[in-house]
Amino acid sequence: MAITEILPGIHYVGVNDRTTTRFEALWSLPMGVSYNAYLVAGEKIALIDTVEESFGSRLEANIREAIGEREIDYLVVNHMEPDHSSSIAALRRIYPDIEIVGNAKTLQMIEGFYGIAGGTVEVKEGDTLDLGGKTLSFHMIPMVHWPETMVTWCAGDRTLFSGDAFGTFGALDGGITDSQVETDRYWDEMRRYYACIVGKYGGPVQKALQKVRTLPVGTICSTHGPVWQRQIAKVLDIYDRLSRYEGEPGVVVAYASMYGNTEQMAERIARELASREVGPIRVYNLSYADPSVVLRDVFRFDTLIVGGPTYNGNLFPPVAELLDRIAARGIPRRRFGWFGSFCWAGASVRLLAEFAQKMKWEPLCDPVEMKQGYSHEMCDPCATLAEAVAGCRCGK
Repeated sequence: MAITEILPGIHYVGVNDRTTTRFEALWSLPMGVSYNAYLVAGEKIALIDTVEESFGSRLEANIREAIGEREIDYLVVNHMEPDHSSSIAALRRIYPDIEIVGNAKTLQMIEGFYGIAGGTVEVKEGDTLDLGGKTLSFHMIPMVHWPETMVTWCAGDRTLFSGDAFGTFGALDGGITDSQVETDRYWDEMRRYYACIVGKYGGPVQKALQKVRTLPVGTICSTHGPVWQRQIAKVLDIYDRLSRYEGEPGVVVAYASMYGNTEQMAERIARELASREVGPIRVYNLSYADPSVVLRDVFRFDTLIVGGPTYNGNLFPPVAELLDRIAARGIPRRRFGWFGSFCWAGASVRLLAEFAQKMKWEPLCDPVEMKQGYSHEMCDPCATLAEAVAGCRCGK
């Protein structure tokens, strides 16, 4: 079996992108990303999703390698985001008789993005498509993470083509399936992908998981990352925990500092946490840290401590940006501590308190506030904050 043949009659024809530095022009890609597409071949052939348009020639070459000069009868569009759909127009030119399969929202978006209106097949929840020897069925999972999103189920092969659901950042290093790649490299990238791309939509992800769990899934073919076969339970568990916003034990200390005084508070708090055997601990200087990594760990861990100086009567911008990202995703149920500094008129501690109230987060204790420069007098207040975290760990 060729490495690109996932199962008999199911081929991987996707591509790796190791040149784009920002996904959605926003999130870093230190390990690259894959755009996954799949061929399902019975008497007729369906292509499930495409790739970003600058890789269209590679997609065509991969298709030719898999099926030669055979025609593709159907293009199934699970998800319309352009990293998966922008090759549709080029594909229609190569295969002019191809029929595009999607739900009503998908077909409207195809016309809106690419001006394609004819040669389409509209499907609804539970509809099937007989390829002759293989049958596909379609199931809607709206807002994971666009409104048109659906999954395609090939019952005979127990294979779920899941769109962006269960995806991850990270290009594929040689292999395609989780038995062919080093999966440990992908778990943090999966959490980062979820936090950045899907994180706002925990409720819809939970509904999607309920649908998936009614199916005897043996293979998950996502649009990003490895094909999952051996590690399906772990993948579903990660998505389940993240979409329930269930933080595991751990503390993120996120701060920004103009001249180092607030930074000394952050370092003291982290040391006091470690001395109480609280962990794991992640400390991030928000002026320099990758925002996607910080957001990943805010999703992952159950405790967040944020600090920053007052700046123009407001929060220091790197701190405000983190809070905006958190609020946009509606992350509930975090233990929250905060600290801040000022020179002549304090605002950061008050504004962090207002943020906690808006999010309905559990305050750990009174905030730590510092006027002007750091001194040893700040050690005890920082220790009190750390002790409050440790007390939560002990059930106090």
